[in-house]
Amino acid sequence: MSLPEPPRASLSLRIDTDALVQNWRALDTLSGTAKAGAAVKADCYGLGAALCVPALREAGCEDFFVAHWTEAAEVAQYVDPKQIAVLHGPVTAADASFARANGMVPVINSVEQARIWTQAGGGACHLMVDTGINRLGIAPSELGEDAIRQLKIDALMSHLASADEDLPSNKAQKDALASLSGSIAHKRMSLANSAGIALGSDFAFDLTRPGLALYGGVPRPELAGTIAQVAYPQAQIIQTRTLSAGDQVGYNAEFTATKTMRVGTVSIGYADGFLRSRG
Repeated sequence: MSLPEPPRASLSLRIDTDALVQNWRALDTLSGTAKAGAAVKADCYGLGAALCVPALREAGCEDFFVAHWTEAAEVAQYVDPKQIAVLHGPVTAADASFARANGMVPVINSVEQARIWTQAGGGACHLMVDTGINRLGIAPSELGEDAIRQLKIDALMSHLASADEDLPSNKAQKDALASLSGSIAHKRMSLANSAGIALGSDFAFDLTRPGLALYGGVPRPELAGTIAQVAYPQAQIIQTRTLSAGDQVGYNAEFTATKTMRVGTVSIGYADGFLRSRG
């Protein structure tokens, strides 16, 4: 039995792709001589790869970063697979085979991942070097390992730990990556995320990797007048009532009216990302 079309949802999310494009172009300009890529992991930070990736592609973006191989498969519907880099790298031989078969570019994060990639046939890859975040990436001392030396490295990368704050570690990480330039063959270098772009052009190297700021986030005050809002939640008010002074609202009576007032219940909640802690 086929059901009739449901009524219009009482909650929706409007995405302004013009603002998204504006943000990417602004970040690309702020990157100076470097080219801005785009972090499109987590379904473009929850805003929808099907909507955002084509808009970024048409704006001129050429490098797209995802976390997982399943995300790469989705993004490959909209861009050339060779433009997609997978940040978690080839953790298994199956990951490497998938990348080889489809043309995606793995980010190598360990000597073991380098071996897995080479054993699968190798090809272009990026190499993540840890310069202080102690997350993904090889140690600088591992650049001399045979498995690493065999790689065909496009971008030699690192990731800033505290770019949204003014800490000495930012310059230390930048200098650490710059010092590795002559240590291994590569085509490009990449360090800056959204906040890193705001730190200045000397953090940009050849390729920047903005994420949060693309979608309207402002990680540093320098970007406040540049980054436009992209996502607009639109929720219907589904009931109103009039409270008297002393009336209490919600679980555990977290709000108490101090005077007569009108309140409304809005069609948005936990499942939509509106957490109780925001109350």
